[in-house]
Amino acid sequence: MSISERFTEDEIFLLSTTPSMIGSSMAFAEGSGLGTVKEIFSSAKTVMSGIKQYPDNQLIQGILPNLEDRKEAMAQAKEFREKGVARMKELGVNSHEKMRELLIKDCQEVSRILVEKSTGNEAVEYKEWSMQVAENVAKAAKEGGFLGIGGTQISQAEVELFNQIAGALGTTTQLA
Repeated sequence: MSISERFTEDEIFLLSTTPSMIGSSMAFAEGSGLGTVKEIFSSAKTVMSGIKQYPDNQLIQGILPNLEDRKEAMAQAKEFREKGVARMKELGVNSHEKMRELLIKDCQEVSRILVEKSTGNEAVEYKEWSMQVAENVAKAAKEGGFLGIGGTQISQAEVELFNQIAGALGTTTQLA
């Protein structure tokens, strides 16, 4: 059964955008200037790595853009970006704190959807992939310090957000 037969359009949107939202929230958990740019790049790279890392996961393959058809991939990305911006405006998300609150609610909803409509392996791999996004972003740049000197690899704010995401997704993944 195809993704569109198992999930509603809104569920597909949520499943498709949550890993990127996890990455963005982790990147802004504690602003680090140039480090934030590294973290956003790490998020995009890890999200797209799902195509190669989980080739047999019908869910992940079905929600990621088809990179073989660049035009289609760009159209899907534009549609999701526009829908995401409209959703954030509609919900009054205008700060990092409100974005974090929405992310936790979305992760809880994703967890519910996965339990109800995906295979066990699809759910485990989706959660694993989503937590890899969070971990890779947290480790992408040092927090604090000056020009890369000093600071810590992972901030306390990132650890706290990571744990909240893991809890909302219903996984016991720990930040290594």
